[in-house]
Amino acid sequence: MSWADSSPGMQAGRIPVKGHHPEEDDAQYPKRPEQRKKVVVVGLGMVGIAFIEKLIKMDSKRREYDIVVIGEEAHVAYNRVGLTSFFQHRKVENLYLNPKEWYAGMPEGALNYHLNTTVTSIHPEQRVVSTSTGDTVPYDILVLATGSDALLPRHTPGHDAKGVFVYRTIDDLEKLINFADTVPGSAGAVVGGGLLGLEAAKAMMDLESFKKVSLIERNRWVLSRQLDGDAGGMVVDLVRQLGLDVLLSKRVGKIEVDDENAVKGVVFEDGERMDCKCLMFAIGIKARDELARKVGIKCADRGGGIVINPDLMTSEQDIYAIGECASWESQTFGLIAPGIEMADVLAFNLTQAKVHTPRKFKRPDLSTKLKLLGVEVASFGDFFADRDGPKELPNKRHGAKTKEVTTGAEERVKRITDGPPPSPVKALTYKDPFQSVYKKYLFTMDGKYLLGGMMIGDTKDYVKLVPMVKSQKALEVPPSQFILGASKEGEDDADDLLDDTQICSCHNVTKGDVAKVVKDGTCKSIGDVKSCTKAGTGCGGCMPLVQSIFNKEMKIMGSEVLNHLCPHFAYSRADLFHIIYVKKLQSFPEIMKECGKDADSLGCEACKPTIGSILSSLYNKHIMDKPLNGLQETNDKFLANIQRNGTFSVIPRVSGGEITPDKLIVIGTVAKKYGLYCKVTGGQRLDLFGAKKQDLVDIWTELVNGGMESGHGYAKSLRTVKSCVGTTWCRFGVGDSVGMAVRLEERYKSIRSPHKMKGGVSGCVRECAEAQNKDFGLIATDKGYNVFVGGNGGAKPRHSELLAKDVPPDDVVPILDRYLMFYIRTADKLQRTARWIEQLPGGIQYLREVILEDKLGICAELEKQMNELIGTFFCEWTEVINNPERRKAFQQFGNTTDTLDTMETVQERGQERPTYWAKDSATEDFRGTKWSELTWQPIIEASHFADTATGSSANVKRGDTQLAIFKIKGKYYATQQMCPHRRAFALSDGIIGDDVANNKLWISCPFHKRNYTLNGENAGKCGNDDNVNIATFPVEARDDGFVYLKLPPVEELDGVLGTTKWMVKKGETEDPYRKLDEKLKGMKGRKPFEESHLPGGMGEKAAAKSILAGGEGGMDW
Repeated sequence: MSWADSSPGMQAGRIPVKGHHPEEDDAQYPKRPEQRKKVVVVGLGMVGIAFIEKLIKMDSKRREYDIVVIGEEAHVAYNRVGLTSFFQHRKVENLYLNPKEWYAGMPEGALNYHLNTTVTSIHPEQRVVSTSTGDTVPYDILVLATGSDALLPRHTPGHDAKGVFVYRTIDDLEKLINFADTVPGSAGAVVGGGLLGLEAAKAMMDLESFKKVSLIERNRWVLSRQLDGDAGGMVVDLVRQLGLDVLLSKRVGKIEVDDENAVKGVVFEDGERMDCKCLMFAIGIKARDELARKVGIKCADRGGGIVINPDLMTSEQDIYAIGECASWESQTFGLIAPGIEMADVLAFNLTQAKVHTPRKFKRPDLSTKLKLLGVEVASFGDFFADRDGPKELPNKRHGAKTKEVTTGAEERVKRITDGPPPSPVKALTYKDPFQSVYKKYLFTMDGKYLLGGMMIGDTKDYVKLVPMVKSQKALEVPPSQFILGASKEGEDDADDLLDDTQICSCHNVTKGDVAKVVKDGTCKSIGDVKSCTKAGTGCGGCMPLVQSIFNKEMKIMGSEVLNHLCPHFAYSRADLFHIIYVKKLQSFPEIMKECGKDADSLGCEACKPTIGSILSSLYNKHIMDKPLNGLQETNDKFLANIQRNGTFSVIPRVSGGEITPDKLIVIGTVAKKYGLYCKVTGGQRLDLFGAKKQDLVDIWTELVNGGMESGHGYAKSLRTVKSCVGTTWCRFGVGDSVGMAVRLEERYKSIRSPHKMKGGVSGCVRECAEAQNKDFGLIATDKGYNVFVGGNGGAKPRHSELLAKDVPPDDVVPILDRYLMFYIRTADKLQRTARWIEQLPGGIQYLREVILEDKLGICAELEKQMNELIGTFFCEWTEVINNPERRKAFQQFGNTTDTLDTMETVQERGQERPTYWAKDSATEDFRGTKWSELTWQPIIEASHFADTATGSSANVKRGDTQLAIFKIKGKYYATQQMCPHRRAFALSDGIIGDDVANNKLWISCPFHKRNYTLNGENAGKCGNDDNVNIATFPVEARDDGFVYLKLPPVEELDGVLGTTKWMVKKGETEDPYRKLDEKLKGMKGRKPFEESHLPGGMGEKAAAKSILAGGEGGMDW
């Protein structure tokens, strides 16, 4: 027979791996199909599929393995823990952990699966397994995930009668359902009062075919493996109230049958009898180790199970066992969580152990939290430490005295004379029979460490207590607070949980994992969270907490839940883009009138830059023109990135990273002339730091004169298209990567987008340009280029995904035109392409349908719109240089040509940089300053301010003090220029916002968005940081054409707000590298950065001076 092949898929993240192992230096990753090892997994249960998922994920870069999984059931992997729900919906597909399409969607050859097939034998010498169909399947690595069987008491007479069932598989449930229909109104019974027994009892009750359901338990209470007598007794009372008949201390001695061998009753060992037509055994499980035993693989004699090492390998090389079939330190585990942990360890070791220390399977956490028959039950940590003695005690801090340990003989004598020693455990118990709540927490004798416990009824504190046990950290509160402060109203609350708190023990999911996928936009529904993180797909007990975390994060991100741009607009960025595009709106007042909640609003720091970006994406007008300038962030406002000392960076465009010696000379001479700090960027161009605002025009004049143009390093637009040298120079090159990169950067330069964009082109699969972590990237093949999209670095790195394969060079541009314009049209504000693709319905597959198959019928329009946009290109700095009005903006102060430094600098490695930020904010009460007197002073000509809908501003100087003046809707406001948060002199360059309904105006600092109120009784207060505030001053325009401020005397003003007083100075913050530098001093072969290794060499400064001098000994330019 033929093995089912998975559907060929497109693989993401295919980059060469550079490790520390010799094999990784020599081998080419990803592996070719013929080089891959075959992993055969026997068993397609919850642990088997968890291992497959993890192996595929961890192997996505190397592709060292192809997987074949053999399952004996007719179904793909399903949620065995949630079997009870099958009685409600009767649809097995609802229990599937992954839909069948998931299996088919794997990369070609990555995963083949076969159902209804049993592995009958293993042949380690030949490295093959035989199946029930007569096939042999070769393996390089064999993983046994055969699980366990439900126990059936074969010594009990009648165990094989009609109406006797076990509770283990879908098939078991379907048999029970069919049988129940034949005996309506009869009595049913479940034998076994453990977790499985209570689940089975609920299943029987849900069928509604039985008039009575009984639970038969041999112990004096149920859940005896998780709970003590008091807790178990309370559960008995609760489930009895729900209609379940519970019989305790009963053992089945015989099953009575009729003439047709059908169940008619049960006779107990004590002689009592009970009528019933259906009997289900849930008395435990037995590890399925028969396959291993048959071939001589070591198995546990007592309790069964395939013996495994800490690395999960069996006694046979390259054969591993995971899940319920595995015996670790003479233990097997019937819970899902240890099996998932085994799967994780094995997948990690098979893929990562060449460059990381291999992991070992350690003592698993057997904590459980479930809802059984409507009753909340939880046990955690060492929950029987008071009964059996603690498995281990927390390590005390260093220096603590250890108790003297007596010898074995002495201990035996002591036990005989004094009796057994008291348990080194104290229990704190709370029992409320009225609310049916029981809690018992176990502590060390000193009450400093929590060891474990159990809970009935109120289990909200479970997720807080489990990490306390795991961390083995001393408690900060007395034990009593765990009881007194435990009860809370309402739903499970995760507010006070740390991000690394485990909330789903089945799949080891933390609070931070759930919060992260909600915050970054990956998941927009609780179903998305379950699919992405696996939380809630095991036992489901964590779902209330998962729902709580989801609700909380969505509430925190209220604007994103509604997807509105900000309080001023009831539209998303994509909706707003479409309205502006269709209605051809071209100014902020038009947009606010047509789309805003209040036509007279000024907007805010959230909506203004977004609208400015949209207008640039549609019409590409110069952003320094008055109608648009008030919408821009500071970087765009001055066509340069503002740095922490108030200076700016200068980044000329270097398309594709290709630059001539002549341009390097131009850049070098400009940097030397203006004292600029130089650094090569990650995007293969030169960044010049420390340019003063008043020098920017002169700097760019020299650069533009030397053949340069704006690199748009300040804009939310295309930054660079990085390239390797490709066929231009490299002997391995397949494509002209430099040529393609230059062409793409020249095409898409200057277009504004929702966020910055970066590209990359690699000349072969060696991927030296790192094209697969870019917003768009190309990798040359012998047939053209593979086009990747949606990658980025940053806070949440993401590898790009394959959009199109083997694209001829001529077709690259149309595909990228469509892709980029579709992104510009539909992305949310400040959304990178990575997050945008993750949020598209259907992700990369949907994007392929739109871009390559024209699913929406808009491809021609997208290409046309992109062509129109790139046709509007102009160098923004050239336009500034040629326009006297625009040049006026590049002046530090609006009322004088004087200049002031705002932060001291330090010399480092031959260059000058600003000193580190001050450690603390300036928390003086500037707002409440009591001035000796205030007099009106003419400060600046009123003509400096424009009457625009977005407001205008100026920085002015009086004495040594800098002040900010704003004109908003014909009225003036004045404040100090310094933002106290980082002592940055920049408020006049911020964005003005308003709340029309509450008559509130504010200025948003361009550095870290501290918002200061400009008007009313709260003028000067910071709306989002109570630690800081600013001084405000009366201001008015007069008929003489000047704007007047009411100010104190100059000396008094400087004493409170002077630049010299508040500029950040050297030494305020300790150099973080001081100690490291001391260690590195005198290392062999190291030299000062400026000096030469050559004896008598000139060093960089002398050599540069000689070259620049020309003539003899210099260079003839």
